[in-house]
Amino acid sequence: MADENEQTSPEEQALADEWAAALSESGDADGQDDIDAMLAASAASQPSAPRAPMEEFGTTPKANNPVSLEGPNLDVILDIPVSISMEVGNADITIRNLLQLNQGSVIELDRLAGEPLDVLVNGTLIAHGEVVVVNEKFGIRLTDVISPSERIKKLR
Repeated sequence: MADENEQTSPEEQALADEWAAALSESGDADGQDDIDAMLAASAASQPSAPRAPMEEFGTTPKANNPVSLEGPNLDVILDIPVSISMEVGNADITIRNLLQLNQGSVIELDRLAGEPLDVLVNGTLIAHGEVVVVNEKFGIRLTDVISPSERIKKLR
């Protein structure tokens, strides 16, 4: 048993001791043997290499690995609904002018006529496009789409 204690960390040994005490109170005589077997199996399945420290959520990754669409299976997120919007332009006006708006009022936007529209998904720019009319409904024809790897980089 002294050899097994040398292979386990102090935290694992403390946990094993707590389990042994709990099992001895419940009347299970060979509980320590079960705990020792679990610790031995755990130590055998994991290499003895030092563990890397855990990173906190919200911190940037230490290695700037290239972003790609390969790797994790994206099928689990493909059916999640997102909001898509087309931005014609923006304008900043005062509340006084906002309250004076009525039918026929014109608001000057920050874009020129004929300039491409921005296509936003959940507030993130993914493409540029131009207005088209299809079956008497407005639509947008995408003229420039931001690459998937660039979009993923913007999510970070």
